[in-house]
Amino acid sequence: MAADTLPAIDLAALDAGDPDALRALRTVTHGIGFFYLDGHGIAPRAADDLIDAAREFFALPEHEKREIENVRSPHFRGYTMLGGERTQGRVDWREQLDIGAERAAAPLDPQRPWRVLDGPNQWPAGVPRLRRAALDWMSAAGGVGMRLLRAWAASLGAPAGHFDAAFADPDPLLKIVRYPGGGGTASGQGVGGHKDVGALTLLYPEPGTSGLQVEVDGRWVDAPPRRGSFIVNIGELLELATDGYLKATHHKVLPPPAGSDRISLPFFLNPGFDQALPPVALDPALAVEARGVGQDSHGGRLHAVYGLNALKSRLRAHPDVARRFHQDLLELPELR
Repeated sequence: MAADTLPAIDLAALDAGDPDALRALRTVTHGIGFFYLDGHGIAPRAADDLIDAAREFFALPEHEKREIENVRSPHFRGYTMLGGERTQGRVDWREQLDIGAERAAAPLDPQRPWRVLDGPNQWPAGVPRLRRAALDWMSAAGGVGMRLLRAWAASLGAPAGHFDAAFADPDPLLKIVRYPGGGGTASGQGVGGHKDVGALTLLYPEPGTSGLQVEVDGRWVDAPPRRGSFIVNIGELLELATDGYLKATHHKVLPPPAGSDRISLPFFLNPGFDQALPPVALDPALAVEARGVGQDSHGGRLHAVYGLNALKSRLRAHPDVARRFHQDLLELPELR
């Protein structure tokens, strides 16, 4: 890896079991936690179509976008207006649409409070093509994510299907994001520094834009988009499952220059809400390099069960939704 460049990995080589590619995947995600992914088989045109539909949505009048605002959804689905989300307690300067699996609302269960996250999406009536484009993208990206998970398992000496059962009924999440230029918030952040709470993230930023930065050896390194390539990072659950051998890395997004904007498509592949990733029994030569796992990126407890981490993250990021629908959950000690 050059000093200011993320490495690239070819998924087709991983699928073929190429030992050099598997070794590179293990090395990169032990040391950096971020890389470009090529050879995944998703045509760039699919991303272009979704970005075009996203631009059509964000160009709607504000009152039309707010017809599906997430404060109408106890499941944290729908539109978040500029300044409506927070990272590390500071305002993020972006607007976005949160889309999850198409499901009916789950019955409330005090023993499984994360069930409040399961429910229907909100779709914009003014851009009907967005629904199909988004769901197709999620299906394709989810398939790529599962191929990666099998490669990670193999690279660590486990059976390729080691993680499969935890993803039998996964919790995928797609954020369709627009970053306006100029940094119109006192925080100066598009998104503040953080780690992702789930298993892995497949990010497709709009080609020709900039803003993503990755923390490498204490420095912030730019990660510019490459047309046709995903930018991949692992989440805290994979770090937990490998006792810190794999690294969930801090990253942030800067606002684009004044007079421009940026569309970004982060897709998060996560296990089922009730699931914990099975630990990987590392070879002793790898286990000695495992760093252990401490707190989450907010200084709180990192839970093995994905649903607790997901719910804690949403309550922090969207306090307006939390206050409206989930005041009782804010009092639970495990969600602080």
